[in-house]
Amino acid sequence: MKTLTNIIKELADIIKIYLKGCNKSLYLIFITLIFFGLCVIKSVDNAGNTNFFHTQVISAIIGIVFIITISLIDYKKIIKQWKLFAILAVILVIWVSVAGIQVDGTDDTAWIRLFGGYTFQPSEFIKIIFIIIFSSHINYLQKKHYIKNFLGVLSLIINAMIPIAIIHFQGDDGAVIIFFIIFLVMSFCGGVPLRYFIIGGIIVICSIPIIWEYVLNTPQKERIIILFSNDKSQITTYGWQQYQGKISIAIGGIIGSGLFKGERVSENIVPYQENDFIYSVIGEELGFVGCVAVLVIFLMLFISILITALKANDFSGKLLAYGIFALISSQVIINIAMVLGFLPVIGITLPFFSAGGTSLLSACICIGLVQSVYKNNHSSYHKKNYDYIDISMYPKIIN
Repeated sequence: MKTLTNIIKELADIIKIYLKGCNKSLYLIFITLIFFGLCVIKSVDNAGNTNFFHTQVISAIIGIVFIITISLIDYKKIIKQWKLFAILAVILVIWVSVAGIQVDGTDDTAWIRLFGGYTFQPSEFIKIIFIIIFSSHINYLQKKHYIKNFLGVLSLIINAMIPIAIIHFQGDDGAVIIFFIIFLVMSFCGGVPLRYFIIGGIIVICSIPIIWEYVLNTPQKERIIILFSNDKSQITTYGWQQYQGKISIAIGGIIGSGLFKGERVSENIVPYQENDFIYSVIGEELGFVGCVAVLVIFLMLFISILITALKANDFSGKLLAYGIFALISSQVIINIAMVLGFLPVIGITLPFFSAGGTSLLSACICIGLVQSVYKNNHSSYHKKNYDYIDISMYPKIIN
């Protein structure tokens, strides 16, 4: 029977071995974002009788378990199982189509109700599945030298249009935009010639009248019009949330009113400030300094992910990291631009900050995948023969 000292020592050795191959700076950035996000959510919770903080803490704990578990798995094995992930995506899509519900403040049936009143949004996980499948697809085309071939590029477009069309008909057009950006970034980084992007851009520009007339609904059109309109009567309708969010940020000034001390936050003046407009809470309570701090932390995250992609010696690993970069960076940029009034409100959350277990868990899965890419391509890690922790070590601790 092992003593407590021996158990602690073995645990310490396991942690040391694990951390040897990890991107420690990425973990530090992740922990900072989680802590920062929990503080802001706690402030929103203080404004009313809600349990956002409780849900966020549970999601963060589960998310950390996900990160560690996924980072211990070779990402190449994950990508090879793309068919299983495709089946999972189909199941999630069918589930939403049959049992999808709307949640407060949304017009789309993109959520599934679970036990205890909890809900989750399958599209958050389908984005990650799409990155995995698309990485495998581009890697295959690259190996077969089809990536510059018209039929090869067409197959990528079809691959991307399937989830985009399905998610659009479910009403979650915010997710559609993210899918499209992931498709563009991964295709470009995967070696698709520039001429196809130019042709595609021309087609999209020429299709704007058709998209406006037959694709966008009335609320979506109004949210775009309000960005360029001086009609103050529209502020009380589709522009109300954005208008109030900008006021909260302006009131925050340089250093803000202080964490947990925002008067507008406590009165819930900005509609759904816990979700898409969480940045307005940061602006009011932590001011310009807090807003810039969030941007700097996210910039560090983007750089860390990009460095992992650039240093990866495996093409599929590069694609996976680039896809994760496209997913997280596009959500951050669009969400903040949306709150500041540069883009229309389209229902995109701010990763690690917006309330919602699905959003946080999907972000954690992304971090786990990036860590897996890093661990498999960190030369000093492999030279020292640490490679992956032998899972069989774990039972020895409790024997």
